[in-house]
This record gives sequence, C-alpha cells and structure tokens, in this order.
Amino acid sequence: MIKIYGRKDCIDCVHCKKSFDESGLEYDFRDIGESLKELAVFMKIRDLNEVFNEIKGTGKIGIPALVTEDRDVILDWEKYVVDNGGKVVENAGACGIDGKGC
Repeated sequence: MIKIYGRKDCIDCVHCKKSFDESGLEYDFRDIGESLKELAVFMKIRDLNEVFNEIKGTGKIGIPALVTEDRDVILDWEKYVVDNGGKVVENAGACGIDGKGC
C-alpha cells in the first residue's frame, strides 16, 4: 500500500487525501506533524532521494510525498491519482507563503 507523508494542517495534503478517498485509492497517511518517528523517517527519505533536489533550498518541505511499496517517491500526487483511475478534487489554495504548495 502506498504511504503518504504529510500533515493534516497542510491544505495540499488535505486535497491529496480527499482525492484518494473520493477515488477509492488505498493509502496509509503518515502525519509528520504528530509523530517524531514519522518526521524522522520522512527526513531520511527527503535527504536521500533525488526527487527532492529541486525542493531543497526553496523553503518548501516536499509534502505530500507518496512512497510506493517499491520505495519509489512521487511528489506529483495529482498525476498518480489520475494515472490510477481517480479524480483530483479541486484545490482551494496552498499552504506555502508563495501560494505554490508545501
């Protein structure tokens, strides 16, 4: 099952979860804001995975981040939802200061 690393107070993560729920896609949500263990796991993933290279230094965290059973990391959750037969719910905003995401 795919894991989604995020925070329940991140608007992008809320829309990601809602899209997964409404599309019937299974996932395991890992809240990095409520668990130091999950935060540590996410930070290790972020530090070691090249997919985060563009995010580092921008002030963004890189959530929601999807991790597949094969340990592939996907930041384009909307494409994942669509590619798996789902529908992306409308996003009403973003949690970044620049309005472009977390």
